[in-house]
Amino acid sequence: MDKKSGAKKTDLKELPKISDRVSFIYVERAKINRQESAITVSDYRGIVHIPIAMLGLLMLGPGTDISHRAVELIGDTGTSLVWVGERGVRYYAHGRSLAHSTRFLEKQAKLVSNNRSRLGVARKMYQMRFVNEDVSHLTMQQLRGREGARIRKVYREESKKHHVEWTKREYDIDDFQAGSPVNQALSAANVALYGLCHSIIVALGMSPGLGFVHTGHDKSFVYDIADLYKAEITIPLAFTLAETIEEGEDIERLARLGLRDKIVETKLSQRIVRDLQYLMEIPEDDQIYLDHIELWDDKTSNVQYGISYTEV
Repeated sequence: MDKKSGAKKTDLKELPKISDRVSFIYVERAKINRQESAITVSDYRGIVHIPIAMLGLLMLGPGTDISHRAVELIGDTGTSLVWVGERGVRYYAHGRSLAHSTRFLEKQAKLVSNNRSRLGVARKMYQMRFVNEDVSHLTMQQLRGREGARIRKVYREESKKHHVEWTKREYDIDDFQAGSPVNQALSAANVALYGLCHSIIVALGMSPGLGFVHTGHDKSFVYDIADLYKAEITIPLAFTLAETIEEGEDIERLARLGLRDKIVETKLSQRIVRDLQYLMEIPEDDQIYLDHIELWDDKTSNVQYGISYTEV
């Protein structure tokens, strides 16, 4: 055993696929360190060991101290590391990608850079919401209108079903407690969903900023993908919690735990991987576990890296 690192670095091909990993864990006001091939999370209640290679996303909240050795292990296993603010409503930074290949990123950039192919991907995203309808002829303006009407209907139905008053989606990023219970639950659940989508996107080597429906933000593609699942998962969860919450309970924590259960029940991580491959026109059996570099050539195919090409 390597005394310096505590464990042999895992080969990339030995790591679990991102779709097979546990969804996410949120940690706040604790110390994170490394013990061999696991990280340890300690606070006043004791110490918990987490096999980090099986985790898709580790969210670090306020008051979290993490050691260099722990971050080294997290980077080696390709687990996404995201620093978030109080209640998880602010996003500060993230770690590295699991993929060493840029092929998926290049495919995404190609599709988003052409108006026709970008519209095609956006229509596929909307078609996933309107399963029994043909939206292939609709413009972006028409698609946005249909989606807005669909989401408003979902809110109305969930409000009636759970006897929870609903006026509109509203929240103050600087004052989480100011929102109604259902809006608090929505905020917490959606942020965790964004984190999961973000971790899978970067794990596959794609860009979270190259969106097809959303644009102009460093997480535009994250919002694109998360929107595919809100009506099915986070909105019903938020209204259920708002109906059953008891005084003194932490609805933000319950929303995260509830979402984690839903992710397992619906196999959401696997679905996100499949949906990304479908949207980006990537075969399901394509692999991201490539670790080589080539040099681009404008007149022929790419050439080998690490060779001196001195002109004679």
